[in-house]
Amino acid sequence: MSAHHESARPAPDKVLTEIADYVLGADPGGELAYQTAHYCLLDTLGCGLEALEYPACTKLLGPIVPGTWVPHGARVPGTQFQLDPVQAAFNIGAMIRWLDFNDTWLAAEWGHPSDNLGGILATADWLSRQAIAHGRAPLTMREVLTAMIRAHEIQGVIALENSFNRVGLDHVVLVKVASTAVVGRLLGLTRDEIINAVSLAWVDGQSLRTYRHAPNTGSRKSWAAGDATSRAVRLALMARTGEMGYPTVLSAKTWGFCDVLFKGQPLKFQRGYGSYVMENVLFKISYPAEFHAQTAVEAAMQLHRQLAELGVGAEAIERITVRTHEACVRIIDKHGPLANPADRDHCIQYMMAVPLLFGRLTAADYEDKVAADPRIDALRERIHCLEDPQFTRDYLDPDKRSIANAVSVVLKDGRELPEVVVEYPIGHKRRRAEGIPLLVEKFRRNLARRFPEKQQRAIAELSLDPARLERTAVNEYLDLFVI
Repeated sequence: MSAHHESARPAPDKVLTEIADYVLGADPGGELAYQTAHYCLLDTLGCGLEALEYPACTKLLGPIVPGTWVPHGARVPGTQFQLDPVQAAFNIGAMIRWLDFNDTWLAAEWGHPSDNLGGILATADWLSRQAIAHGRAPLTMREVLTAMIRAHEIQGVIALENSFNRVGLDHVVLVKVASTAVVGRLLGLTRDEIINAVSLAWVDGQSLRTYRHAPNTGSRKSWAAGDATSRAVRLALMARTGEMGYPTVLSAKTWGFCDVLFKGQPLKFQRGYGSYVMENVLFKISYPAEFHAQTAVEAAMQLHRQLAELGVGAEAIERITVRTHEACVRIIDKHGPLANPADRDHCIQYMMAVPLLFGRLTAADYEDKVAADPRIDALRERIHCLEDPQFTRDYLDPDKRSIANAVSVVLKDGRELPEVVVEYPIGHKRRRAEGIPLLVEKFRRNLARRFPEKQQRAIAELSLDPARLERTAVNEYLDLFVI
């Protein structure tokens, strides 16, 4: 008895064709989308500059072969590296994500859509320098912003209804897919070539979430997005050579992505592609904390001030109860030893204990020197999370997208402090007017970490003039970031 296999080449999966048609269509979104993309660009670059202060990040950067310098290659901001676009995308992507301080999207799957900037910026800069070398016009920063809006939208819309983490896959699969599509557009691929490229992204073996969860939490979570966006550039370049694609990579029985890795379920979609994700993206402005804990950290800062007003410190706390949403409990509710900074910045108890004790939470607070303070672990053991079903519903509500945490404190002398409830973090769309001045301040602070005053001024003057920035050639803008 033999099985019959149909060998005729099928039409591409609808998921592939819709992505291709979207990236080849008219510029997405209006003023709000481009305004938000502008601030997203500044914040993302700033996050990368801050990461350059950490040797654990910088040891991974540069060319694969030390000393390599690529003529007309892509610049890596804050460094002297000029690399091929694939390696430059890894460098930029790793910098952006290292400190868990760039933007966030929360839905059935969460992630950080600005991770795609690694591939976008590296490709756009390389193409611009190549164009100038051959007497053609370079790309402008407007085209970078457009690519960012599209990449945000592809990653975020797929994430709305499809939980990759529940089947053990990391969200960077969506970075790879989104980056491949928009880089394909920048490279001038045809519709068929973009479909081929995106199919190659889906057919790859995908990253497991092993490195994000105890007992294996580790630093790969800080460079996984750089790996994904650089792989996207590589695949788009391969498609440009005419490399074939795999039309039913998602839907093929037995061998397709959905049967192999998604428990046989097709991908589901709540809405078509537009500019919804960029317009509603969440900025991490005040604290480098996993986003499900952002409002808990805000509450902890308020409670630190209340304790000071009472004349006591965190050592007076007997018990802390956190009402939260389901995703927070599942992802960052951790007890027991924390092995490294990557473990600590995904533990809500740690992220609350530091501000309760010291009235701050910075990237340096996840390092071993601070974590060695025994008061942190002692306080962690007194912090307990429980799911509030209403918070979970509000988290999933497309009209709210809240990330609520409510914190109650009981002191050792029996006194109870009023519960502190924070529904929306300062980087949320509902608090955008409050947050943007702080985002600009964060950008200026990150420029000051890396550049002398005159260079800071030149970068800031151009960056904070949206109309002028959009007209600027990509290579000219990135040349400002060379040290």
